Amino acid sequence: MNESELRQSMIEKILQSPSYRLAFRDPEFLDSPELRPNRMELEFLKPELGFRANGIRSTIVTFGSTRIVDRPSAQARLESAQARLAQDPDNPVLQREVERAKRLLEKSHYWEMAREFARIVSSASQQGEACDYIILTGAGPGIMEAANRGAWEVGAKSAGLNIQIPMEQLPNPYVTPELCFQFQYFALRKFHFLLRAKALVVFPGGFGTIDELFDALTLRQTHRMQEIPIILFGREYWEKVINFQFLADQGMIDEDDLKLFCYAETPQEAWQIIQSFYNHDGRRRIPAPHIAAENLGAWQVD
Repeated sequence: MNESELRQSMIEKILQSPSYRLAFRDPEFLDSPELRPNRMELEFLKPELGFRANGIRSTIVTFGSTRIVDRPSAQARLESAQARLAQDPDNPVLQREVERAKRLLEKSHYWEMAREFARIVSSASQQGEACDYIILTGAGPGIMEAANRGAWEVGAKSAGLNIQIPMEQLPNPYVTPELCFQFQYFALRKFHFLLRAKALVVFPGGFGTIDELFDALTLRQTHRMQEIPIILFGREYWEKVINFQFLADQGMIDEDDLKLFCYAETPQEAWQIIQSFYNHDGRRRIPAPHIAAENLGAWQVD
């Protein structure tokens, strides 16, 4: 190898070295532990700029179990569990699967309620170019899919904040494509859920749903976020899952903390609660007299 060839070879090694890549085009560099703060900043900025570009000013955050599906799907799941049990009728694991499938079938009406709630909100609030009260979900299946679908069925936008989890979760097909964002960090995803929230509507769910609920309750209790209605669908379910009154009676929370949330049993009731909480311009107002006082007692004019 002559000197010219050696020189060219040495230059090629430099050009091919990862160190020579532009920083923003170097995936290994961007994925390094030292760049975590930068990745978190980008994960904040991308949805933020996306919402701004689409004129999204406020959202109605809708949560609930991924396991609550439409009635035909729930019925098929029960029949499948029953068929497996029929092959091994004394198997306690299969017996429990059948009982759980029955319980989920009983809750399938919440799927339709989430769908109808999103229809009502989206039809009432998305007029022309106005982008207020956009339905925002975790973009997954179950209750979230029902809510995104309800908005889609009336030709309205809806948003979804998906998250990387060990078992891959694809976004449901009803999220508006340009308003579907994927997250690595739960903290940034939680932040975006509540940043523009005008209400939090919580259908029956498990760990993930309860996690998001308590995030919002804690932030409201400590006055670290805007005042919003937090609406729990299905009083019977939630009072069995979480004994809020017991917490208050034990002195773990204040009696007034019980006013941070309310219950709804129908999509229409939930939408009335939200309407009564806000004026047309988003300011607080006295609740309408036709809404149950036990639901709205805490929400008075400032």
